[in-house]
Parts: sequence; structure tokens; C-alpha cells
Amino acid sequence: MKSYRKELWFEVPARRGFINITPQVEECLRESKVTDGLVLCNAMHITASVFINDDESGLHHDYEVWLEKLAPHAPVDQYRHNGYEDNADAHMKRQIMGREVVVAVTEGKLDFGTWEQIFYGEFDGKRKKRVLIKIIGE
Repeated sequence: MKSYRKELWFEVPARRGFINITPQVEECLRESKVTDGLVLCNAMHITASVFINDDESGLHHDYEVWLEKLAPHAPVDQYRHNGYEDNADAHMKRQIMGREVVVAVTEGKLDFGTWEQIFYGEFDGKRKKRVLIKIIGE
């Protein structure tokens, strides 16, 4: 069995944002030479997420609105966690959107459903964070 590991680094200039990382993951898959196996994409920070969904701007806007209703940033004093930082809402948003995804690899390609893409979700940006790509298989 082959094993491949790489870290992707992101620095979102805004507090929040979504980045389609599917092309970077596909490049990792090509580098790994795995044709049948699994890809793990894992956000390596507790205020960021990796998730799968459609790459459609209206949906991304809807996520922003929905997440802000569920875990509003302000007022920051509503959260006990906010002492040294004002990012408690980012921890909540990450919990909702998830930590990682696993995608099957078939015939050297990501085995997606229709419209599926992999996204990095940032909820407390303006600093470098990483996503682990781990690929195993034959």
C-alpha cells in the first residue's frame, strides 16, 4: 500500500471565507500515484473547516448568513471563551461545518457525486493555517 502526506497552507485576508481546494487535492492525488484508495483532507486548526458541497456563490452566501445566525460573532462578550481572543464564534462555526472529509479514489480520480467539490472554510482568518492531505491506497 502507498501512503502520501502533504500540507496545504492558506491565509485568508478576511475573517471568514471559503476556498475551493479541489484542484490542489487532485494535484496531490496525481503526485501520490494512488489509483484506488482514500483521501483524507483535515483542517489542522480549530477555527477552520474542510467540507464537501457545491461551488455556487449563492450557497456560500447562504452559509455565511446561516452560520452567523447560529453563532454570531458579536457581541463578543456573549461567549465565555473570549478572553484573549474574540474567536469563540469561529470555534462554533467549525464544529458545525466539520473538521475533515474522506473521499474515495477510483481509477486515479476523486470519486465524487454530481457537483461535489472540497472546500476550506475559514472562520477566524488573517493568519496562516494548514490542511493535511493524507492519501492511502494502491
